Amino acid sequence: MISKNPFRNLGPGPLIAAAFIGPGTVTVCTLAGANFGFSLLWALVLSIVATVILQEISGRIGIVTGSDLSTLLRNQTGNPVFRVFSMILILLAVVMGNAAYESGNISGANLGLAFYWDAPIVEFFGLQLQLGNFILGTLAFLLLWTGSYKALERILVGLVILMSLAFSITAILTKPDLSSLLAGFIPKWEEAEIPTLVALIGTTVVPYNLFLYAALVKKRWKNEADLPLMRRDIAVSVIFGGVVSMAILMVGAANTSTEITSAIDVSKGLESVFGSFAGYMMGFGLLAAGLTSCLTAPLAAGFVVCGIMDWDQEIKSNPMRLSMGAIVGLGLLFSSFGIKPVQLITLAQLANGVLLPVISAWIIWIASQNSVLGLHRNRPLATGIAGCIWLITLILGLKSIGTVFGWF
Repeated sequence: MISKNPFRNLGPGPLIAAAFIGPGTVTVCTLAGANFGFSLLWALVLSIVATVILQEISGRIGIVTGSDLSTLLRNQTGNPVFRVFSMILILLAVVMGNAAYESGNISGANLGLAFYWDAPIVEFFGLQLQLGNFILGTLAFLLLWTGSYKALERILVGLVILMSLAFSITAILTKPDLSSLLAGFIPKWEEAEIPTLVALIGTTVVPYNLFLYAALVKKRWKNEADLPLMRRDIAVSVIFGGVVSMAILMVGAANTSTEITSAIDVSKGLESVFGSFAGYMMGFGLLAAGLTSCLTAPLAAGFVVCGIMDWDQEIKSNPMRLSMGAIVGLGLLFSSFGIKPVQLITLAQLANGVLLPVISAWIIWIASQNSVLGLHRNRPLATGIAGCIWLITLILGLKSIGTVFGWF
């Protein structure tokens, strides 16, 4: 039975919100507001709809089949070449991508920490150790290594709530013009806005979140009768996360700085509006955003690696601990010693560009198969709507590939 309170019976949906609201999302939304005001709010609405649809399909597959996406792919019959290619592609994109971007998550969290404590740089065997990054990365490592899933879930949900409050309060204090705000929900754009538009959607529709949600829902729900609970879980969580992204964009639009390159510049521009309080709120929001992504990225990578390799996916199992530890360890190494994993990021960007439309098409196809989902398969209208969402993922994928090769 579904409670009338939408926040009751929530499952792992808030973890998906925690995963896509990271330092990258904070930066992109901040710059979108700073450069274009409220005019791209409609793009965030589009990204929310696309994410809810794809994540619902992922969750439905997880509950009905009792398998996560990587395990389902490994066990899939049919063309073995496609299956092996897909498995290699997923491992490349998720493992290398998350390892590279974990460095950004840790560094982003440290930027937020800098509002409260400017961590020193320590000489370590002839290398410069960025102490703030090292402390935050080590904290993420210990939480993943020693914590149970329930403990991680509580920590992440708590951070998401606090992060949301930080950004939302800051947005409200900027006192945005209501008519301009509402006009931002009407679709329109200029050529100069297109790269930012694509980036806004790309920070919300994240391929590894599809794997993460399918793996987590089967821990929370075992019965097909729970599908309505799953749908409410993901809809409430993603919409809530989208509202937070909108709040960040609103904060960016309110800045008075002449040069904007990051959320920190925006907070400085807001000091004339309501003093140093802006910095503290934005700093905490950025710290929480970095920490949540520091935990969810390795968790997702661990599920993918263990699912494809047919290893134990329990969070306290040695394969999961080693998989998660490898992701955090690499991110910790890159961020703490200031290493720029440019080639790794470039390769991950290329793999993600191919992975997003491929995995989206695959789960949409799975969702339409009577032999897999039976009565819970997509009907033609739902498949058509999902197909439109797939076109968006294709554009995002082409943009990622084009960026690598310098086409855009």
